[in-house]
Amino acid sequence: MKATGFISLWTLVSLPCGHLTNPAEHEDVVKHAIKLHRGKGAVITQRKQWVLESCRKLSGLLRQKNVVLNKLKSAIRAVEKDAGLSDEEKLFQVHTFEIFQKELNESENSVFQAIHGLQRALQGDYKDVVNMKESSRQRLEALREAAIKEEMEYVELLAAEKHQVEALKNMQHQNKSLSILDEILEDVRKAADRLEEEIEEHAFDDNKSVRGVNFEAVLRVEEDEANSKRNASKREVEDDLGLSMLIDSQNNQYILTKPRDSTIPRADHHFIKDIVTIGMLSLPCGWLCTTIGLPTMFGYIICGVLLGPSGLNSIKSIVQVETLGEFGVFFTLFLVGLEFSPERLRKVWKISVQGPCYMTVLMIAFGLLWGHLLQIRPTQSVFISTCLSLSSTPLVSRFLAGSVRGDKEGDIDYSSVLLGMLVMQDVQLGLFIAVMPTLIQAGASTYSSILKEILRILILIGQILFSLAAVFLICLVIKTYLIGPYYRKLHAESKGNKEILILGITAFIFLMLTITELLDVSMELGCFLAGALISSQGHMVTEEIMSCIEPIRDFLAIIFFASIGLHVFPTFVIYELTVLLFLTLSVVIMKFVLAVLVLSLILPKTSQYIKWIVSAGLAQVSEFSFVLGSRARRAGIISREVYLLILSVTTLSLLLAPALWKAAIMKCVPRPERRSST
Repeated sequence: MKATGFISLWTLVSLPCGHLTNPAEHEDVVKHAIKLHRGKGAVITQRKQWVLESCRKLSGLLRQKNVVLNKLKSAIRAVEKDAGLSDEEKLFQVHTFEIFQKELNESENSVFQAIHGLQRALQGDYKDVVNMKESSRQRLEALREAAIKEEMEYVELLAAEKHQVEALKNMQHQNKSLSILDEILEDVRKAADRLEEEIEEHAFDDNKSVRGVNFEAVLRVEEDEANSKRNASKREVEDDLGLSMLIDSQNNQYILTKPRDSTIPRADHHFIKDIVTIGMLSLPCGWLCTTIGLPTMFGYIICGVLLGPSGLNSIKSIVQVETLGEFGVFFTLFLVGLEFSPERLRKVWKISVQGPCYMTVLMIAFGLLWGHLLQIRPTQSVFISTCLSLSSTPLVSRFLAGSVRGDKEGDIDYSSVLLGMLVMQDVQLGLFIAVMPTLIQAGASTYSSILKEILRILILIGQILFSLAAVFLICLVIKTYLIGPYYRKLHAESKGNKEILILGITAFIFLMLTITELLDVSMELGCFLAGALISSQGHMVTEEIMSCIEPIRDFLAIIFFASIGLHVFPTFVIYELTVLLFLTLSVVIMKFVLAVLVLSLILPKTSQYIKWIVSAGLAQVSEFSFVLGSRARRAGIISREVYLLILSVTTLSLLLAPALWKAAIMKCVPRPERRSST
């Protein structure tokens, strides 16, 4: 009876309203319906009469819909059996009937969805915000699904229109004789249709029912042009090519990645403009930093700041720029490995493994101590300490560029120790990214499950150690049996044609990158190992490859450092300059002191003097803290304020790094060797 009452209420309100034009009449009908529902202003017999009449009207509409559906099915069968119709005409008529069937079914579903929504709203508590929020969410989901269904129906209508055009063309071709050219074009048209059907991926239909897929409402934005005619013509083209920008309700912006029709070439003009702008502005920014004695990388960061969200905000494809910049990291680490021979690695491998591990443990211990005093959650303290314990490998690599030097009187070369420790930190980065999901769960777990979480972390550490052993074994096999013949083949094929050599070396870098990625180890480690393996072939090989790869590395490194500048916010730094300077100096001094302490314990007595240079190279925060911080913010480990503090401290520490490095070089390195390192 309750359901019948709600049906009658909805029918009472909806059916007469189509014939009323006076707002006062609408209001009278609604008031009468509410009184009827509450049992006021009408006798029981009159209310029953209204219920029966409304239900009779609704049931009559449903019976009429079923009759029409049966007629449509009969019409479809008749069309399919009609031998006088061509295949195109049959397809068009059947498609039209099916669309009308879907329209009737969807209209019926909308009626009952509206009734259920009204029933849910009347049964809810108007004082319960959570209940109203859930009802709003359900209505929003229903609207999204309705919009998607309407979009699909529109697409089907376009397809039906296409079938109609094909049927008309077929009739015209039957009524007139075709020329040879027309017959050729008709065959080409049919072949093109078959090609589109073969290569088209029904990604929407295949993924809309996948678990975890949500329907989203998006805005499609066209670019404003000064010339309206040009804008109109360009918009028509973009409607066909799908190059407009989409914006969702969370203000995320999207651009086309894979078109439905793959036969038409497309280009992301936003991305092209962004790369061109970065390339042009990087030159004066780099010149300016060279003039005042700073490394050029800071000029590229300034370029990103000027073009990014905190500046002119002219970069549209931020994600694409950052992705391209990652290749700058890959090639930078490859050249680092190319200069870092296995012989040098063999001398310092114990220091390279022990030093970063001790420093990370000490940083986490200090972080937990300060977190306990400041009442910060342990998960947040561990995350912040781990982020701050990492140092920038690309930055130090730029400091050490061209500083190839031999060991003297058995001493350990500071560049070997520094690069070895940085590579180990890259391994720790991969380990931390692997443990991060467990850290997120640990933050939401109760104390009764802490032992289980610790056990899971230990299992993950064991998996990473196993992956490192597998990587070492693969490198040993490649060095012993593969790298020599492979390079000799490349060298023989590349005489007079350097592109084969460049392509072969790049493919080897990507191979090692893929291997370490599949083994859940840092991709950066794979790039470094690729360079180290090739450097085992001798100094002449290293010089030849370096001359080919360095220009590529330099251009991609510009994009990488500019992408870092996109996440630097000068206004925030200015507002909180005092706090940020205090935090940055505290982090830099703490890392320097901890590095000196650790190196004093693990370095031989004859090489104690290099601890000051190595500590100066480690006394900054890695740019990968941007990546870790963004993931932690999305996961809820850290707040927005902590995230901005990490970004600002990282930026300021990178700015202070050149001054600290130059001071250490001036103090500890002899003058001839100092010239080779700077």
